[in-house]
Amino acid sequence: MDIQVRVWRQSGPTDKGRMVAYDVKDISPDASFLEMIDVLNEKLILDGDDPIAFDHDCREGICGACSMVINGVAHGPEKATTTCQLHMRKFKDGDVIDVEPWRAAAFPVIKDLIVDRSAFDEIIQAGGYITAPTGTAPEAHAAPVPKKDADAAFEAATCIGCGACVAACPNGSSMLFTAAKITHLGLMPQGQPERESRVLDMLQAQDDAGFGGCTNMGECAQVCPKGIPLSLIGRLNSDYRKALSKR
Repeated sequence: MDIQVRVWRQSGPTDKGRMVAYDVKDISPDASFLEMIDVLNEKLILDGDDPIAFDHDCREGICGACSMVINGVAHGPEKATTTCQLHMRKFKDGDVIDVEPWRAAAFPVIKDLIVDRSAFDEIIQAGGYITAPTGTAPEAHAAPVPKKDADAAFEAATCIGCGACVAACPNGSSMLFTAAKITHLGLMPQGQPERESRVLDMLQAQDDAGFGGCTNMGECAQVCPKGIPLSLIGRLNSDYRKALSKR
C-alpha cells in the first residue's frame, strides 16, 4: 500500500515546528505503524535527510513509550491499542495520515515526536510507592485481600504511564494517570499507612508540574490503551476529600 504521512518536525524545544509531508510506498498492511516509520527513516537517511525522532522501546504495548497522536487520536484509531501495536491494515491505500507528538504544557517537545514526560516521574516520586517495611516476601495467602479489591487494584496497576490521557484531555490533565497510581496502592493492605499523605502529595505534584484541571470530559478513558476506567478519578476524589478532612 502507498500512503502519505504528514509528520510534525521540530528540531528542538525552541523551534517553531511544522508539518512535513512524506510519500511512503509499498508498505505491507501487516507492518506496524512504527515499522512504517522505520522504513520512512531509512529512506530519509539514504537521501541525506534527518530521520524522524520518535520514542519507542518494547514494541509490545508494555512500556508506553510510543507516544504519537495519529489523525488527531492518541495512539491512533484502534481502541485499547498502543502505537506500536497499531498495524497499517487499519488504514487504506492512498490515505493521508497526520502524525503529531503529545501536546500538553507539562509535556514539552524535545524533538519531532519526542516529548519530555518526566512530569509523570515527579508525580510518582511524590507518593507513588510504599515505604512501610514489609520484611521478606510473605506467602501469597498471608495477607487476605477481597477478590473485588484485588481485581480493581490489578486493573489500576495496568497503567503504563504513556500519557495518552494527557494528550487527549482538552485541559491537559493527568488525573487518570494519577488516579490509577493512587488507587492500585490504596486498595492494598500495604498501602494503607500512607493512603492519606499519598493522595495529597501526588495531587500537589501534579499541580506543580503544570497539568490542567480535570473536568470529567472522558477523553482520557477513551484513548487509554489499557482501558483504565474513568471511575478511578471518582475514587481519587473521594480519598482526597477524606484526607483533607483529617488535616
